[in-house]
Amino acid sequence: MKDSLKNFSDNNRAEFDNRAPSEKVWKGIEAELPRTSLWNNITLWRAAAIVLFGISGWLFFAEKPGTGPSRQETAQLQGEFSSLEKFYTEQIAEKVEWISDTRDTFEDDRFTQDFKKLDAMYQVLREQMKTNPTEQVKDALVLNMLVRIDLLNQQIHKLEESKRAARADKNAAI
Repeated sequence: MKDSLKNFSDNNRAEFDNRAPSEKVWKGIEAELPRTSLWNNITLWRAAAIVLFGISGWLFFAEKPGTGPSRQETAQLQGEFSSLEKFYTEQIAEKVEWISDTRDTFEDDRFTQDFKKLDAMYQVLREQMKTNPTEQVKDALVLNMLVRIDLLNQQIHKLEESKRAARADKNAAI
């Protein structure tokens, strides 16, 4: 049976190859392809994390003692940061809880490593904020939290896509 089918396809190869799918078919295929955007590019976020780490290191070592803000400016910066920190920390905690409820462990090692690196950078920046608070340190801390939130959003998106795919496979099997 296989030989006759193979012989038939070999003998009629030209007839199989002479027709191309219509434009409508290609548009349908294109519509089924997953869309990726620049914001979902993990390489972009890794580069952002490296830049953030570099800036935080520079801020840590480049600050000169005695040129810092006054006590009033320091108190204002720390007050602004504490309210921002509370808001973003709650957001991060909710997303981490949702991810941990969705699956047993973090399966994506790159995600886990990136998240741990960002958390370590955050701790260094937070210590810098305690010892020498500046607007740049505050901005770096907020950026770190925003990058972590976006990384969590990407992971949530991946989990939702895998759930959708699993449901589609399950429905197709039925």
